[in-house]
Amino acid sequence: MPVTSSFDYAVVRVVPRVERGEFINAGVIVFCLEHKFLEARVIVDEPRLKALWPAIDLALVRRHLEAIPRVAAGDPAAGPIARLSQRERFHWLVSPRSTIIQVSPVHTGLCEGAPHDVIDGLSQRLLCQPE
Repeated sequence: MPVTSSFDYAVVRVVPRVERGEFINAGVIVFCLEHKFLEARVIVDEPRLKALWPAIDLALVRRHLEAIPRVAAGDPAAGPIARLSQRERFHWLVSPRSTIIQVSPVHTGLCEGAPHDVIDGLSQRLLCQPE
């Protein structure tokens, strides 16, 4: 019989022009304490970002987005935040920000099986995959 586990997740968004409130989903962060699982996936959809703000600094956005999975994984090269516990890293990653990179409210769900399946499903549903 599969064991049901709870998980928390948030969507990473790029808000190129904060005053307009427009955003593009650019990542997902999933945390499952029971499975000791914390993972983040990001994607940079350059054409969509350029459509919202032609003058956007894509290299800067990419650097900031690419830091998120490294912090989630606890990569020592990601700085002092990456050395925190999984729970602390998750809470730091999902804390509200008023910058170009923002995170949705945290949502909770239940899964049967591996949290890898959860992040796969959320990534497919919530992130536009550039063609």
